[in-house]
Amino acid sequence: MDDVRAANLPAAGYALEDLAVGMTAAYEHVVTEQDVVKFADISGDRNPVHLDEAYARATRFKGRIVHGMLSASFFSTTIASRLPGPGTIYLTQNLSFRAPVRIGDRVEARVTVIDVIRDKARVLLKTVCKVGATVVIDGDALVMVPPRG
Repeated sequence: MDDVRAANLPAAGYALEDLAVGMTAAYEHVVTEQDVVKFADISGDRNPVHLDEAYARATRFKGRIVHGMLSASFFSTTIASRLPGPGTIYLTQNLSFRAPVRIGDRVEARVTVIDVIRDKARVLLKTVCKVGATVVIDGDALVMVPPRG
């Protein structure tokens, strides 16, 4: 398995011909209060479970939680900037939200190549977000990857 690191990432990402099953890459981000507020402003999702501590304390989560789609957006970062990289186009993304993310959590979004469909220029990726050892989101994505040249 090839663990893609920033130090060995090609400047233009990977071409379809360079991809193999098992390659993996990750992106990490510590979610801040400002991230949550900006995401609420941009998305229009002002659910009080994300923004109002008093309201959120009375829910099953016992406190504010980060928008699930904010955490899931880190898959897009990983795919577009690490693996496969620039030029990759999202086709589908399946998500299962498993556990909440809190402000201050370090979220790791990891993608792993699970199939390369060369004749269609498609790549199937396993997508997993974790906070520590806890899987908070899992799923898969189908992306279109440009060939070399």
